Amino acid sequence: MTTSQQPLLSIRDLNVSYRTKAGTTPAVQGVNLDVYPGQMTAIVGESGSGKTTSAMAAIGLLPSNAHVDAGSIHFCGTELAGLRPKQWRSLRGKRIGLIPQDPNNSLNPLKTIGASVEEGLAIHGEGTAQSRRQRALELLERVGIDDPQRRYAQYPHELSGGMKQRVLIAAAVALRPELIIADEPTSALDVTVQKVILDLLDELRAETGTGILFITHDLAVAGDRADRIVVMESGHVREEGWAATVLTEPAHAYTRRLLADAPSLNLATVPTVGASAKQRTARTGQPLVEVSGLTQRFGDFTAVDDVSFMVGKGTTHALVGESGSGKTTTGRAIAMFNQPTSGSIRVGGVEVTALRGAEQREARKRIQLVYQNPFGSLDPRQSIGQTIAAPLRNLTGASKAKATERAREFMRLVALNPDFFDRRPKELSGGQRQRVAIARAMIVEPELVILDEAVSALDVTVQAQILDLLEQLQQELDLTYIFISHDLAVVNHISDTVSVFSHGKQVETGRTGEVFAQPQAAVTRKLIEAIPGSRYRAGDLNMGL
Repeated sequence: MTTSQQPLLSIRDLNVSYRTKAGTTPAVQGVNLDVYPGQMTAIVGESGSGKTTSAMAAIGLLPSNAHVDAGSIHFCGTELAGLRPKQWRSLRGKRIGLIPQDPNNSLNPLKTIGASVEEGLAIHGEGTAQSRRQRALELLERVGIDDPQRRYAQYPHELSGGMKQRVLIAAAVALRPELIIADEPTSALDVTVQKVILDLLDELRAETGTGILFITHDLAVAGDRADRIVVMESGHVREEGWAATVLTEPAHAYTRRLLADAPSLNLATVPTVGASAKQRTARTGQPLVEVSGLTQRFGDFTAVDDVSFMVGKGTTHALVGESGSGKTTTGRAIAMFNQPTSGSIRVGGVEVTALRGAEQREARKRIQLVYQNPFGSLDPRQSIGQTIAAPLRNLTGASKAKATERAREFMRLVALNPDFFDRRPKELSGGQRQRVAIARAMIVEPELVILDEAVSALDVTVQAQILDLLEQLQQELDLTYIFISHDLAVVNHISDTVSVFSHGKQVETGRTGEVFAQPQAAVTRKLIEAIPGSRYRAGDLNMGL
């Protein structure tokens, strides 16, 4: 495809470096990309590849220790590099909008949803208080927020992650900008919510001609939505071109690796063939976990409603569903962090809901939980070694020397450099922190490990490494997993059996391959249809023609 249009955004030979105590570190070097009106350009790569640095340079929001060393950034023909703060303020929001990555950290907890959406309008002096309120309500409805009048007066903590992301989109488009920079706006969202958000962005650019610079680590999402793809690694552009060409005829080895590591691009078995790769070698152990009639209420809200399933010893059972479906509540009940309202949970023949005090403490050696956010679940004041050793000392009374020795063993087991023993969590990457969380759970040699969205926000390459690690540990240590996820592509890769949740109810359960091949419940079909990468798998990519 060729275009006679001039690009909205044109970056040429961009070099950015960061000044640290250790000296100056190059972050991006020689980056070139264009974004055209009504089109999406996606920058794809792992954490640390320079994606976000390149995008933040284009909106003048680099950290204070960052410096643009060379290159040009043109927006609608105007050079942006070197603009003064006042000039940037006249562009941001009004002509260039930003959708940040983490809605939990991007919305002011002290401001109502309405005030957050109106903020840009107020800063740029658009309309009256009444007209801004009306515009905010229209935008909340436009982005699919239910009951906008009520949500307008609520605070961020009262909304789900998907709703908060929609609020950020509403705020970003409030002033009808010509360009939107979307920094990983869907990376931690359910696949169904992700689809809704991406559909919304597609509609906006079709209706208004807005150009989008989309930052993502997911090639499947880029392939489905982007016109052009820029692949970055270690601060360099490895290749760039039309989405169809980059995904179907990748020229660089790094791009080929990203393609190979993306589960959703390798779903030859879903949804038409009845066996996942894991399912073909599934083991049929005696039940280790038996959940019967599990119900969990919080006040007048029923989070889990009469759920029953079994997990064979040495196998992986997945709990899948959208946010709020009851997956995590079920996992926490099995891990003895929630006391169920009613029902039975037996692990190894022991009724864990009846355990208290010392008996429950003893059972925690057999049942471990790996949390979704490794950074939030690791004590920032403790070293990595102390963190991994802590369960052994707390649950078994091991000496400091013995716990330290075992911690080093388990660091090697999860492929963490033992030299990291004295580092703090902030000094590790996301993938390394997740390995720490896994080592901490494994060190007491449990029978059952519950993994709560343990790979959902990781780069595809790191995700592939963690999934391979989990399978290796399962075989070596004869572990049983309960794997909580909203990502059916990952579930298809790792699980033997699956339960599908919706609004607290288990709507479907069975062998993973059979459930995916012949879904009986509408919510299962909806989850399968929302898996990104469908155009790639179907050979139906936009060739840019």
